[in-house]
Amino acid sequence: MAITRAFLNSQRYDEAKGGINNTYTSPIIINGDMGVTQRGDQTGVTAEKYTTADRFVINISSLGTWAFSSSTDTPGFGFGKSLKIDCTTADGSPASSDNMYITQLIEGKNLQMMRKGTASAKTSTVAYWIKSNKTGNYVVELWDRTNDRHVGKVATISQADTWEKHVCNFPADTSGALANTTARSIMMSWAFDAGSNFTSGTLPSAWGSRSDANRFVGTTLALGDSTDNEVIITGVQFEMGTYDSETMPPFQFEDAATSLRRCQRYFHIGVNADDNTTGFANGGFRTNNTAQILHQFPVTMRGSPTATQRATDNMIAHDLADGNNINVDSIQSVLHNCESNIIIQYTLEGTSAAAGDSCYIYPTGGTSGVTFEAEL
Repeated sequence: MAITRAFLNSQRYDEAKGGINNTYTSPIIINGDMGVTQRGDQTGVTAEKYTTADRFVINISSLGTWAFSSSTDTPGFGFGKSLKIDCTTADGSPASSDNMYITQLIEGKNLQMMRKGTASAKTSTVAYWIKSNKTGNYVVELWDRTNDRHVGKVATISQADTWEKHVCNFPADTSGALANTTARSIMMSWAFDAGSNFTSGTLPSAWGSRSDANRFVGTTLALGDSTDNEVIITGVQFEMGTYDSETMPPFQFEDAATSLRRCQRYFHIGVNADDNTTGFANGGFRTNNTAQILHQFPVTMRGSPTATQRATDNMIAHDLADGNNINVDSIQSVLHNCESNIIIQYTLEGTSAAAGDSCYIYPTGGTSGVTFEAEL
């Protein structure tokens, strides 16, 4: 039976069973091909932060300084982008409490097919492409944040400067059901460096209560020991069932618009010059130096977001009555906030606004706009 790309994008073809798996129609991992990069490239990163690739967060505790960028270095097979992680300030002797790992956090609502905490709990498989200038071991971890249980797997980069596809199998867990909510549930991590507080125990090959000492046992890659070091990753997928490199289902590519919308559920930039974001928002002048503006989100967000203006005077309020253009200084207050829209009262530059006039705001400058974040 011929399986077309359009068909694969609407339903999942189960190669192991030679048929259709209707359990879910979207990949569990969001932006696994690293194609959505709303935040842009980043340098000087020393603490926890969402990276260049949407939905992937870096966890750092006092272990070097890092840069994150969108790279076109890929293994092929349809992948156009990857996430490049580059050490820019080395730390060759991590303290016991130091660590460095990347993570994707997944909502409980998106993981009910795991049947975790039931007699019919499923095994699972994580697969991805990875490349580094170093060889060595690192740990892939699944951490159930609902029940504080975890399991780990040591993976090995065996050839430097070579793309390798790594496939990691994880057992079922009949203890600890995942909450069917929008809260963080499974935390999938790749640990590339860690101190003794995270490596002094025994890596759990079966699900058990989380212990920091057990989390990253076996990590030898020491990615932070030189500014020559980097790791590049793409093609991340999470499947129910046990697979190897031969039987792993093909990566489920999404069209660019769908992938962007799934990322915008957690983060997007409003009133920005970028074509991927909303370029305008409408409202009116409340006083001679304030404006109340309604922002409609492009998709329903995971929850009521946090609004942050990216820079001062990075938007213009245009008075529809007299044509005046007034710089928007800062967010004064949030008047209404929900998953679909927000009303923000902005402070304006000067006192030339005409109270009661309608206006709209549009972007100006290199860092225009407001970010809306409802990350896990």
